[in-house]
Order: sequence, then structure tokens, then C-alpha cells
Amino acid sequence: MTTKLRNLLLAIIVALVSASAGLYLAGRKSELPQAAPDAAARLLALNLPDLANQPQPLSQWGGKVLVVNFWATWCPPCRKEIPEFVAVSEKLQGKGVQFVGISIDSPDKVRQYRDEARISYPLLIGGMETMDFADHFGNKAKGLPFTVILDRQGKLHHVKLGPMSGPELEEILESALAKTPAG
Repeated sequence: MTTKLRNLLLAIIVALVSASAGLYLAGRKSELPQAAPDAAARLLALNLPDLANQPQPLSQWGGKVLVVNFWATWCPPCRKEIPEFVAVSEKLQGKGVQFVGISIDSPDKVRQYRDEARISYPLLIGGMETMDFADHFGNKAKGLPFTVILDRQGKLHHVKLGPMSGPELEEILESALAKTPAG
């Protein structure tokens, strides 16, 4: 076996093991260490471009239960959960819940997937440096998908590494809405 072939096989094995580990972690409920005390405030201070390259501060959605979903078009578990996020966002529309997707991807790929999945909530574009915010919430591996839910007062309500089902997400959001009534 040549060195080139051996290196190719080794790269394929490493990629398969990494993908398997990622799918395993994404498929189980991930317990994360406690978030940094200022994690929610740091997230709300984030300002990222939308698909029209216009800066959008997350603070503009203050006073609502805010669902911030870090994802990418190249992430299979992300693509699996987004249709459920779309359905829940539409179901809870007008109840004080705001979904925001932060994609670690190129605007063109995000636009294409937005149209394909009919995503109706705002999508912002982040880079790998944006994933540093995941670290503040205990996601040291910076894995995707990763969802942070803040209550109406901008306080951390829920964090999850890995995909969420629609019923799970809806239950968490109903809890956040009940905890912090509008007013």
C-alpha cells in the first residue's frame, strides 16, 4: 500500500469516526456545564449581518422569548430540526416568541436552504468566531445544532446541544412564556 493511499484511508476513517461521534452526541440529550453569568447579555449584545448583509442586533428582540439556533446547511441534524422549528415558530407567532437562526455558513447556501425549507424567521450569518458564544453557554466543543432560549427579561431559560423535536421545543417555550408573562 502506498503512503498516499494509506493517508487517504486514514483520513476517511478519521472523518467517519468524527461523523459518527457527532451524530451520537447530537442524538442524545446533552448536559452542558453551567453557562457563564453574563452569557445571555453577551448574546443579546451580538450584532450580525442578515442575508441582505444588514447588521441586526439580537437586542432588537428584547422583551420576547428568544430562540437562538446556531446551525449550518452542512449539518444533517440541523437540517432535520429546522422544519420543526419553522412549524413551532409559526404556531407560536403572535405569542411573544421570536426565533433567530445564526448560520455558520455562506449567505448563498443559507438563502438556498431558507427557500427550500421555507424558513420564515430571521436568519443571520456568523463565522466560526461566532461559535465562541456557544462556549459561554457551556458548549466547549462548539457543536451544532445548538439552541439557546432566553426569557422575556433576557435571562437564560434553556440551552441544548443537539437537535430538538417540535414537541420538546414547544414544551420549553410554553414554560418560558408561563414563567415570564408579557407586560
